Amino acid sequence: MKFISWNVNGLRAVCGKGFTEIFNNFNADFVCLQETKLQAGQIELNFPGYESYWDYAQKKGYSGTVIFTRIKPIAVKYGIGKEEHDQEGRAVTLEMEGFYLVCVYTPNSQDELKRLPYRMEWEDAFRQYLNELATRKPVIVCGDMNVAHEEIDLKNPATNHFNAGFSDEERGKMSELLASGFTDTWRYQHPEEQKYSWWSYRMRARERNVGWRIDYFLVSNSLRDRIVSTNILNDVFGSDHCPVELVLADN
Repeated sequence: MKFISWNVNGLRAVCGKGFTEIFNNFNADFVCLQETKLQAGQIELNFPGYESYWDYAQKKGYSGTVIFTRIKPIAVKYGIGKEEHDQEGRAVTLEMEGFYLVCVYTPNSQDELKRLPYRMEWEDAFRQYLNELATRKPVIVCGDMNVAHEEIDLKNPATNHFNAGFSDEERGKMSELLASGFTDTWRYQHPEEQKYSWWSYRMRARERNVGWRIDYFLVSNSLRDRIVSTNILNDVFGSDHCPVELVLADN
């Protein structure tokens, strides 16, 4: 089974940059997108053989997640079951026969970490949600998780130590999540490789490859032996993020 995750930073914008061809070239069973920045009815986007499940933010032009799937799910859930966290279109969960698939767009802590307290509340609630799912079936969670976990995951760790996405608090919450029973699939397969999934639009950062790895596929540890391959598709353009990929062996 092939999974793709991509923060498109505005789906309508990326549709003008060859998205249909890119999507078809993925040839994936599941395509998970974040930051769609849409409301219901604002786009007509259908791919033969796929169903789609959208979580829209209440605020127009903000956040938003969607999963396209070739395999019909048993059930679909929007949000994480907590009203205070379910207004921004940040999570879609598909229950499949052998696993849960969660597409997530984690809140950004923002400049000067002004939204860090809320981010910490979200992190605890989201970890609890995933752990509850994992009591029933293995979990695959993917998306823009807005944190570079270790120094290897960004180009300039020393100068970003107190910035959003690389604060001790955010990195600590990722450590807690992994310790609760999850594997970072890319780092599991590429323990020493430095490759990025997001680049600032400023200072020709992508051209210079001054980036961050903040887009992830995590899996329950019980799925670790089924990891066939992982990839960061940094030759795909259209957003300030690039897609990330996971291939799992079937049961």
